[in-house]
Amino acid sequence: MKVFRLSKRKYASELNGKGAAKFGNRWNSKGTEIIYTAESRALAMAEIVVHLPLGNLPSDYVMIEIEIPEEVKISKLSPNDLSTDWNSHPPIQETQKIGDAFIDNMEFCVLKVPSAVVKGDYNYLINPYHRDLKKINILSIEEFPFDKRIFKA
Repeated sequence: MKVFRLSKRKYASELNGKGAAKFGNRWNSKGTEIIYTAESRALAMAEIVVHLPLGNLPSDYVMIEIEIPEEVKISKLSPNDLSTDWNSHPPIQETQKIGDAFIDNMEFCVLKVPSAVVKGDYNYLINPYHRDLKKINILSIEEFPFDKRIFKA
């Protein structure tokens, strides 16, 4: 299976969760390393765009294509498994605790979670400490020019 990650160029070559750990996000609390990926390039872009200031066109992003082999086990979480406000902004502790527990229990390398940005789409969280991480490979890193119409002020 292929997943995608939009990242600043200087962080693109390593699969680690250090950036997510700096601030915490929907599926991890501050201090917990986790790798966020998306099921499509479009979703990867949408997940980044919601955090960028309007009118500020970023120029240093690349799209990373990642291969997760079939033998890597994936745990799945559906919106029905979550409270009704799971996708609120800012993120609630409930979802952060789910992601933290996923990292801590080490049972699965990947957790499929619903996107809070695009209803019906899914993100794939990767545990950077799981033994199967070595089976996951970066296939390509390509320049990613954002369409200027997205950032009109």
